[in-house]
Amino acid sequence: MSGLGELETLVLLAILHLGERAYGVSVRDEIASRTGRHLTRGAIYTVLKRLERKGFLHGRLGEPTPTRGGRARRYLRLSEEGMSALRDTTREMDRMRAGLDIDLAGA
Repeated sequence: MSGLGELETLVLLAILHLGERAYGVSVRDEIASRTGRHLTRGAIYTVLKRLERKGFLHGRLGEPTPTRGGRARRYLRLSEEGMSALRDTTREMDRMRAGLDIDLAGA
């Protein structure tokens, strides 16, 4: 079992969608645009810290930007462990959906 919660899964998927452009605010915006869920910065950064502690993410600092008052963004990517946990989670969900007689995709 991967041990990923729903929000952790959404964050990892958003990072994959964003690729090299993944950092805290862009992850939050990606989740909002794809799901309609509007999360606070605090919620996103709490999850990002937890995923880093679990070894599922790696971060690197970008160049400081003048528009952010010289602060650098922390860009994110999944580690091999993070990708494995995400695969495990999606497989678990697929197994749970298998055989249901209802359309969960919605019509």
